[in-house]
Amino acid sequence: MIVLDLDGTLTNSKKEVSKRNIEVLQKAMQMGIIVVLASGRPTRGVMPIAEMLELEKNNGCILSFNGGRIIDVTTGECLFQMDIPEGWLEKIYHLSRKCDVGLLTYEGFDKLITEDDNPYIQLELRINQMQRVTPESITKYVTFPVPKYLLTGEPEVIEKAEPLFKQMLGENLNVFRSDPYFLEILPPKIDKAYCLEKLIEKLNISKEEVIACGDGYNDINMIKFAGLGVAMENANDQAKAVADYITLSNDNDGIAHVVEEFIFKA
Repeated sequence: MIVLDLDGTLTNSKKEVSKRNIEVLQKAMQMGIIVVLASGRPTRGVMPIAEMLELEKNNGCILSFNGGRIIDVTTGECLFQMDIPEGWLEKIYHLSRKCDVGLLTYEGFDKLITEDDNPYIQLELRINQMQRVTPESITKYVTFPVPKYLLTGEPEVIEKAEPLFKQMLGENLNVFRSDPYFLEILPPKIDKAYCLEKLIEKLNISKEEVIACGDGYNDINMIKFAGLGVAMENANDQAKAVADYITLSNDNDGIAHVVEEFIFKA
């Protein structure tokens, strides 16, 4: 199995997947390798890349919402799901106002819910091609289970907000940055590594048979967990520090390089 983060890893700086990466991954799948796309994106934002790679023909999977969902792309079945426990939105909302950060969440497959607006909310809408819903009050609108809350803002603002949210939420929810401008709030324990462990248990694959590739804060645990943890050349220093191998950058087909070195030559 090879597990791939998307933004900054499989996709280049233009948010595109190169022809070489596609060809190499399709060849790997023909050899029986399972390709898993593991992203903080909602499921809708991952599906176009899954279709591009033809994961539905090759038993591929999606780990979306940083591990809150596991989707079997071939059958469309949700293999694992965990949502934020009820009762936290009011506290998260009020602290987001004090910290002056945007707050958003998701409804169903294609709706992004937010009262706010900033360039990073626009980025989330654009990348994932979601419909924006703007309620007068997000705390009154959201009466349904959600996979995560996302806080957005300038990196220096998010950096100051992170310890405040961690202090308030403690061990009740998982709080971490996925990008300098995104602060994620997920159910307790949920991250890419936790979700990946659930998936390989279901498929009877050992972690020694897993290559995991990433570049961001939210990839660190996954890189540490896998039998071969790979950081991109463009990864942050923390991801590089825990990696077994550092590949080429996302703009230089680093994923194709990993597959050629550790799967084709194996």
